[in-house]
Amino acid sequence: MDDQRQQEDWASDRSNRLPSFTEVLSRRTRPPVDLFMFYNLQVSSLFLQREGAEDILDFWLDVQQHENLCRAYFKDVRKSGRTIKEDWPQYWDYARRRGSIYGTVVGLNPDGMHTKRSTASTGELLSEQDKRNLAATDEKAAGHSTSPRLTPGISEHTHIASTSPNNDRPTTPFSLSGRTPTLFNLKRASRAPTVIPRSSAITRQDLIASAERIYFRYLSPAGNTVNSQENHEIYLPPSLRIHSFPLSSSAEPKSQSEMAIMAQIPDMFHAQKEYCFRAMEQDAFPRFLRAKAFGNLTPISALVRLILGLVILWIGLATAFSLVFLDVQPKSKRFFLFIPFTFAVLFLVSHQYELDPILVFLGQSETTPFRTLRIKEPYVKKLLLGRAIWVSVLVAAFVTALTLIFWAVPGHRL
Repeated sequence: MDDQRQQEDWASDRSNRLPSFTEVLSRRTRPPVDLFMFYNLQVSSLFLQREGAEDILDFWLDVQQHENLCRAYFKDVRKSGRTIKEDWPQYWDYARRRGSIYGTVVGLNPDGMHTKRSTASTGELLSEQDKRNLAATDEKAAGHSTSPRLTPGISEHTHIASTSPNNDRPTTPFSLSGRTPTLFNLKRASRAPTVIPRSSAITRQDLIASAERIYFRYLSPAGNTVNSQENHEIYLPPSLRIHSFPLSSSAEPKSQSEMAIMAQIPDMFHAQKEYCFRAMEQDAFPRFLRAKAFGNLTPISALVRLILGLVILWIGLATAFSLVFLDVQPKSKRFFLFIPFTFAVLFLVSHQYELDPILVFLGQSETTPFRTLRIKEPYVKKLLLGRAIWVSVLVAAFVTALTLIFWAVPGHRL
């Protein structure tokens, strides 16, 4: 009941505005502008699939779950009556010196101020409201974790090296390492992280396993990964690249250097995550909103309507000229031309606006070509209804004009 009430409060807050990207990623929005639609549109090869950009979203979601896992670990420690300083002194010392995104959770900055690391690494990439919204979602999800999966065959003694010490805000334009995307790789969505209830206490090895999986899936060069199908390396500017992962989930760190590196595990991917957030927010998300908040058709469906519209318009015009040049009587028979003209103009205008007014009046929006779901986001429903009325008026005007023109033309038998 509390979750439902909270969802209603969020929806009422968006009654006169479009959702933010943080709200979409936090699963606070409803169809057709929810996370499922944002991810699912990679099938259309327009929003995420271009140049393999769907890996960026997968990386963001996996790092979000990694951070939730770390938060859950810290909360478990505090619930046990121990302090983070007693349980993990290396991390406490690292967080105290360098700053940490978990400062409030571990008791470093109870006043809630932003830490040095979160602001110095990539700059202020989120608005204050977005940070509060995302923090609320993180705390809610902190009681869950992702089941860690390790890349098979990774040797614990083959990884040495570090991250670049330069944490300046990246200025490199957003682009991705090139792989040719395919149109119908529907199973890619299975790599998106799932949230499952945890049945046992979280350990530091779980945190290492989670970080290890993320590194070898998204950050390691393809040649360094045994299973190449599990590698989906994303582009990052040089200042944010992690060159290797120096720990192994199969063995506990023993040396002082390994313990010091392990202390960086909770914050290891946060700067990269913020960079990916900013890249998606500036590139994929605006196009997603234009497509789903102002239209309800997928590109393939719109293209099919264009082809059908042109074919039916050709049939309608051929019939109309035949009635004129054969001087078919009575002249009132020409009024039946409104039937092909209606379908032709409807399909052509729907393609132009990427919006089918009939589907909107039925409260439907396409997810994949010719498959629909109900529109539930209040403001989006209002926008689409207004545009559907406008499209309907245009269709009626064009059909009326065409029908009257061919009715008024005097017949002349050739």
